[in-house]
Amino acid sequence: MSILVFIEISEGEIKKSSLEAISYAAGIGGDVTAIAFGEASNDALSAAGKAGATKVLHVADEKYKQGNIQAYASALAAAVESTGAETVVLAKSSLGDPVSARLAIKIGASLATNVTELPDTSNGFTVKRSIYTGKAFANVDLTEGKRIIGIKKNAAIIKEDGADAAVEAFSVSADDADFKVTVTSQEKATGEILLPEADLVVSGGRGLKGPENWGMIEDLAKALGAATGCSKPVSDMDWRPHHEHVGQTGIKVAPTLYIAVGISGAIQHLAGVNSSKFIVVINKDPEAPFFKAADYGIVGDAFEVVPKLTEAIKALNN
Repeated sequence: MSILVFIEISEGEIKKSSLEAISYAAGIGGDVTAIAFGEASNDALSAAGKAGATKVLHVADEKYKQGNIQAYASALAAAVESTGAETVVLAKSSLGDPVSARLAIKIGASLATNVTELPDTSNGFTVKRSIYTGKAFANVDLTEGKRIIGIKKNAAIIKEDGADAAVEAFSVSADDADFKVTVTSQEKATGEILLPEADLVVSGGRGLKGPENWGMIEDLAKALGAATGCSKPVSDMDWRPHHEHVGQTGIKVAPTLYIAVGISGAIQHLAGVNSSKFIVVINKDPEAPFFKAADYGIVGDAFEVVPKLTEAIKALNN
């Protein structure tokens, strides 16, 4: 089986979620080729090999550096034809989702997103999807000859035992019709760990009692090298800026570790964090709903627990 993996680049490096997609593809079995767009060194791209790819196609054309969804879909369709890929794998993301939908139309493929497990090929090609914001699962048969699979973050463990992949330039005949929308500028927050991409997140809720106590959350996040987040009531009360609001109506995160301090665990908040690999809850209320979703829980006063936890992490770092 020939598999093509769409990988996203950030700051010249392959995103963690894309390395997960490569390892997922390697788990299916077959020849795995990755394709990347934009600025990245051959050394950075060859790292895809350690996760399971044998080759990386690199589209370095200036036109493909701005994340144009329609252009990416057309280029991927060309790569599918060139490689003879039967299956395309990509990470579920704000870019991957619209690209996969357009690609499915272009190549006439079956499409399943939010996939959580390797496919069952014993009787066809069946994948398991997370639905209703992680509250349920659906098994889906992909019946068309070509298939596109968008995997949920943290659904695959990244392999690290492979060898460097060969990197080849891949040229695409750009169609002007694909560039009717162009990005003229981008403004990104700097000087902090970006919440949507963070591998570690520390969030606080109303249990912090006021914005004057937020230094405790920031100290813990700094000791861990984590991003900071907050619950919706906290941002609504202007204790913290809205871009730190984590939840269904805010930013959905999928870190390796999510620490919730003084957050009771409303359904809307859980919907935004339930893709986290490990969840730790610190709350003095033993009946807080968040404990039911937690991997680890500490029942205690955050003003006593968090400083001790921070000091312990600092000692461990030293």
